[in-house]
Amino acid sequence: MTIELKAADGGTVQVSPEILQAFKAGFAGSVIGPDDDGYEPARTIWNAMIDRRPGLIVRCSGTADVVRAVRFARQHHFLLSVRGGGHNIAGLAVCEGGLMIDLSPMTGVWVDPAARTARAQAGCTLGDVDRETQLHGLAAVLGFVSATGIAGLTVGGGFGYLTRRHGWTCDTVLSMEVVTAAGEPVRAAADENAELFWALRGGGGNFGIVTSFEYRLFPVGPEILGGAVAWRAEDASEVLDFYRQFTAATPRETTCVAVLRIAPPAPWLPREIHGQPIVAIFVCHSGGIEEGEEIVAPLRAFGKPVADIVTRRPYTQMQSLLDATQPKGRRYYWKSHYLPGVDAKAIEVLIEHAARIVSPHSAILLFQLDGALGELPAEHSPAGNRDAALVLNIAGSWENAADDAANMRWARACFEATQAFSTGGAYINFLTEEEGAERIAAAYGKTNLKRLAELKKRFDPDRLFHHTKNIDG
Repeated sequence: MTIELKAADGGTVQVSPEILQAFKAGFAGSVIGPDDDGYEPARTIWNAMIDRRPGLIVRCSGTADVVRAVRFARQHHFLLSVRGGGHNIAGLAVCEGGLMIDLSPMTGVWVDPAARTARAQAGCTLGDVDRETQLHGLAAVLGFVSATGIAGLTVGGGFGYLTRRHGWTCDTVLSMEVVTAAGEPVRAAADENAELFWALRGGGGNFGIVTSFEYRLFPVGPEILGGAVAWRAEDASEVLDFYRQFTAATPRETTCVAVLRIAPPAPWLPREIHGQPIVAIFVCHSGGIEEGEEIVAPLRAFGKPVADIVTRRPYTQMQSLLDATQPKGRRYYWKSHYLPGVDAKAIEVLIEHAARIVSPHSAILLFQLDGALGELPAEHSPAGNRDAALVLNIAGSWENAADDAANMRWARACFEATQAFSTGGAYINFLTEEEGAERIAAAYGKTNLKRLAELKKRFDPDRLFHHTKNIDG
């Protein structure tokens, strides 16, 4: 039976059984259509706000499959999207009616402990990489939720508990294996395809499909000092002022994340606080344990905490401590800013909007960044914004579609109220579906954006890879 796929230009393409069979004959992975078993889980991603139905899903077993899929899409002018971990807030992994190239079966990780490097395939999650590298007491600079895919995280910049020490995730990439828009596998590194390598370190999915990443690793763990301390929301002003002063004085081995939210029914929080507004600080000290205990002591002693789970723990456990707050299948809508710091007025505004949270799953978060980022020039990679001290993430999260408008309205109001405190930059991985050219420009800055546009013309002149936060060449 002939199937119909959406074309890149908005039209449709008829794919005969013979054409599809010829493609399948040289494809080692699985090919899934809307009527096949496994289609629903294959098209479903983390954010339930995204409900698109690809015309065809090809689940790749390796780079050869990716090459074949790209050439297939290019030959027939299909609308194309690429899935790694499927954790992007805007749902860039899934296109409506087109061809979705799914990298999630590609989860190999190879660690060279002597060289302190790891090669990881693009379908890996953070947890996949952490599990293998921690066998050797090493870690890559990755994010905060273990189910996040490494591919989207890395090509969009990437930050986590180790960013203060070592910069953006993309700053620590040594090389990439990339399938170009022409369907050719190439290596991109500082000494080979250097311009492509530059573009992929923050330029998103605009320039090719990365099938594996080579990361520089750093000695971390296997145990670190980490956890969280929580207080009642009535203490939020004092706690956030303490957070401001404390984070200004701590070494780069110590990273803190402040959270304003309604207390979930988590076992580490007292039952009587469940459902009540709280402020919490998550802390990770990736240096020496004893040193960390001294550094973190003032945090643990501040005010009257209702809970304290700061302890020695495996680094892999720290990396998954926020997982329960981000389950697959909820509806998510984020707004975000980079901040140069946190002043008293900003604290007032954040507390005011935290008191208006609509859903018990939503939160306002401040991620600490300052440190190694600022040691490289803004043009070192497209993921610039090296003047940022923090990321403010207004993270809407709820269960039912009927509540979409109220939750999105809350997030947008908080975003607008905090605009005055922003650096003016934006984090490309946190941009939601409706955020377009203006916010993309804010993510890259004028100089980087101009260079990216020129490289887009060179590496993807036909705009095969445009189901992304698109850079117009």
